[in-house]
Formats: sequence, C-alpha cells, structure tokens
Amino acid sequence: MISELKTFIAVCKHGTFSAAGDRIGLTQSAVSSQIKRLEEALGFELFDRTGRSATLNVAGQTTLPRAEEICALFAKLGELPQDSATSGLLRIGAIASSQPTLLARALERLRKAFPLVRVHVSPGVSMRLMDDLDAGKIDAAVIIRPPFGMPSDLTWQALIHEPFVLVVPKAAPATRDWRALIQQQPFLRYDRASFGGRMVEGFLRRERLVVNDAIEIDEISGLIHLASKGLGVALVPLVEAHLPLPAGVRVVSLGEFTFYREIGLLQRKPRVSPPIVAHFAQHLRDAADAQPSNPLVQKLRRAAASGRRDGPHQRAS
Repeated sequence: MISELKTFIAVCKHGTFSAAGDRIGLTQSAVSSQIKRLEEALGFELFDRTGRSATLNVAGQTTLPRAEEICALFAKLGELPQDSATSGLLRIGAIASSQPTLLARALERLRKAFPLVRVHVSPGVSMRLMDDLDAGKIDAAVIIRPPFGMPSDLTWQALIHEPFVLVVPKAAPATRDWRALIQQQPFLRYDRASFGGRMVEGFLRRERLVVNDAIEIDEISGLIHLASKGLGVALVPLVEAHLPLPAGVRVVSLGEFTFYREIGLLQRKPRVSPPIVAHFAQHLRDAADAQPSNPLVQKLRRAAASGRRDGPHQRAS
C-alpha cells in the first residue's frame, strides 16, 4: 500500500489526479486506480468526486497526515538502528558533472569522519532530483540552482559558480566576436528542459541573439565533443569535470556578459532532515573551498570582472 499512499499524498499536494500523475510518472487512470484500491482497503472514500474534480473529504483530511507519517517511517527502514548522526543510510541525488569532482571530494571527507555511514547516490537532472527530494526518495540533492522560487520547507546552500563560455571548433573563423560566432555558426543547444538550458535560452533572449539550431542535448560533455568535431558552437558552463577540453575546440569568453551556473545543495529544513545531512553539507562546503584552481577558469573570471566594453570579444585559449 505504500505506492498507493504516495499517490494519495501526491494528489492532495498537486490538486488533481492528472497533475499528480504528471509529477509522479503515472497516467490519470493509473492514479485513479491506485486511489480506488486505497479506498477499498481503508473501507471509506477519501475524495468527494464531482465531474472531473476530486475534493478531499473529511475522512481524507484525517487520513493525509497519517499517510505522510507512514511514508516517512517507511523511508527510514533502510537506516541502520544505530546513532543516526554517525551511521545509517545517506541518500544523495547529484547531477552527473558534480559526481567525479565536488561530490567525490565531499564523500571522501565524510567517509573518513563517519565510516559507518552508507551512501547511495542517485544520478539525475536537477528538476527530477528536486522532485525526488520533495517526495522523500532522497535526503539531499547536489543540483543547479532552480530558476524559480523554492518551497519554504527546503533550504539552499550555494557551493560553486561556473562561468558560461562559448565553445568553438578550432576550424571555425578565428574571430573574437562571440556574437557573430553564435549567430553565424550552427548552434549546439543545451537542452531547454534543463535548468542550465533555460539559462542559455534566457541569455539568448536578453541579448536578442538569433541562432541556427543544429543539435540539442542535455550533456555538457556531449556538447563540447560535438563542437570538437566541427558541428557547431555551444554555450556551456566551464565545469571542472570536463577540463582539460579536447584539442579540437577553443574557448571564447563572454567578457562582461558572462553568466554563471550556481551549483549547490538542496535539503529539507534541519528539523525534518536526518542529522547526517548536516555533516554532509559541511563536507560539501569544505570540498567546494578546496576546489582546484584552473588557469583557464581564472582567466575567464578576470575577463568577466574587468567590465571592459571589449569583454565580449576576449578569447581564452
């Protein structure tokens, strides 16, 4: 009945069977079937149904907090029955680019301090990991800062800021004019469904740039390697995990127009978060402070901070 209870909670949260299904990956009919099975098991209806709408009735209002408590207790079954501050299971969600660098350094520190802690890392895009955290599937998420407001029961801890640059094939015209390169060369687009892709789309609109879309994918490394094959140019964050860049590309700075991708930790408020998450958060901060310095990143940051009007035409190579 756990899946049915989770579906019931989702319907209460998102307002309709259809909206709940969209968020948890079920069709409206599947949601309806799960709610019906739950009502049959409980022996009473949870909603007053009128046409296509379903309103939580008195019995449903009484059942909701109990269902949330049961699901929360079920989520804790995987934890070891020891001091939860120094042992148990820590469930982390993390975007791919953070796993071999920032996250790896933090987990190295965490495991040295708390060797009894078991860690499970779930990969995913930022939006899905936000949903997993909201649903209680993970305890914390290392993601891109959402381009919208966050729920009041979640807290954000900024860790690193990665500058966006234009990645250009070595064979492309040897110009420093990034505006011309973006508009004249085939454009390799960071998937607009992702947080990073939305940042790129916002930048293009702000600067009123018209691009010739060629390929759209969600993998930063994929965009870089496509550029190295001469297939176009791409606006990507300069991520530690992808350095050094392939020999077939060069990097063009956006100068004073540089924008940044903020990577951070999203977690629940401390009163409802496992104690080990606070230790993990501290080790993440330490790992971010210890991030290796890269000459290319330093050069790009200086160009962005200079404020010179020729900033958009700076080139880092």
